[in-house]
Amino acid sequence: MKRRTFFAMLILFLVFLNSMILIVSTVILNDKLSADRERCLAEHYVIASSLIKDMQALEQRGSLAKENMAQLMRSYSRYLQGKDGGLAVACSGKWIYKSADPMPAGNTEIPPDTEWKQERIVYMEDEPFPVLFVYGSFPAPWQDYGLLYVGDLTDTFSSWRHTKNLLFLMGAVMMFVMAFFLFQFLNLIFRPLRQISGASARIAKGDYGSRLPVRGKDEVAGVACSFNLMAEQVETQIRQLRETAEQKQQFVDNFSHELRIPLTAIYGYAEYMQKALISEEERYECTRFIMSECGRLQNMANQLLKLALLKHSEDEPEAEDCSVVALFEQSAGVMRVKAEEKGLRLSYGAVRDFSIRGNMEQLLILLNNLIDNGMKASRPGGEIRVSAWLKETGAVVEVEDHGIGMEPDQIGHIKDAFYRVDKARSRAAGGAGLGLSICESIVRLHHGEMTFVSEPGKGTVVRLYFTKF
Repeated sequence: MKRRTFFAMLILFLVFLNSMILIVSTVILNDKLSADRERCLAEHYVIASSLIKDMQALEQRGSLAKENMAQLMRSYSRYLQGKDGGLAVACSGKWIYKSADPMPAGNTEIPPDTEWKQERIVYMEDEPFPVLFVYGSFPAPWQDYGLLYVGDLTDTFSSWRHTKNLLFLMGAVMMFVMAFFLFQFLNLIFRPLRQISGASARIAKGDYGSRLPVRGKDEVAGVACSFNLMAEQVETQIRQLRETAEQKQQFVDNFSHELRIPLTAIYGYAEYMQKALISEEERYECTRFIMSECGRLQNMANQLLKLALLKHSEDEPEAEDCSVVALFEQSAGVMRVKAEEKGLRLSYGAVRDFSIRGNMEQLLILLNNLIDNGMKASRPGGEIRVSAWLKETGAVVEVEDHGIGMEPDQIGHIKDAFYRVDKARSRAAGGAGLGLSICESIVRLHHGEMTFVSEPGKGTVVRLYFTKF
């Protein structure tokens, strides 16, 4: 595109420049010819006036002007020799004196017929060389006579050709200068396009961090801003896709690992029962382990199904005003028995009763999962405290334990499926590492937020923020 633009503009410039040179050279030539015409007319008038006076003086001395014309014209001819001009005198339609051959090519009416009028005829011939003719008849009583002045225009045309050639030479120089500056100008104009093309090529090759420099506030700067915004969105989408792919791969790896452990145990006990001679008590223990591992697989399948349904749910849960006190009472009815079995204290408290807009069943699953995670992280004799209060921006529900706690780098992964802070302890407690993923999906459906504050050996505080209450 730049090349086509360059040649198109250069051709237009050449046409314009040559047209101007031709116009200027034509004007110069016309001016020169006008000046030569006026000069020839003036010299013709001066010579004709002087010749008439000489003829009158000669007639007064009793001599005939016609017979002595050569003598009369000698001084005038010498005057014109340095100017490459010529003179001729006609009498009664015939030439009686010629200092040079004034006969124009192709003209048979020489001298011209002026019908005895005192008019001067000016005309030009260019063969064999350019000359200007001025012919005029004398006044009475010399009306039979006429003077022809021949002016040589060779120097005029030579000077004009030199000027014209100089103009074209200057035009050629201007053409090269114009081509150079035009090329630089187009480079400057097309630089943003080259930058966009280069950045697009780099993005196509995988360099999604490429950006364009933004200079000024013109249309090019607007295009650069739009391109950078597009590149940023592309980079964000690619990063999200990579993160999603990594999460899916991590999910598959974790799921395979979690699935392999109970299946290995089930296969081992089944093979042992098949090949070994065992007592009824040992058979009972093997079947108990097999049933326990099958229960773990069933629990994992149910949680995966629940997680998939929550993550792929586009519709918000059927909303109702869920009382916090009623939520705590239902949770206590389920979790206090489990807390007593593990030797833990479980307490619920709310500053005052208020409602959260949402689904009571899902909120109960959310709260019980958080309490269950706190129980798994706590030692016997520990306490888990559940509380709730209102803020200006929404409702807060908090679950606090005094268990093993977490490192800062572990907090960023605890919402991932199958992730465990303490793998041995969680697996022994029957966990699959899906509880917090389910909690995160429930919080998302309720337009809430879940945050964690934890220190190793000091416990963990989980806060739920709800804006609809």
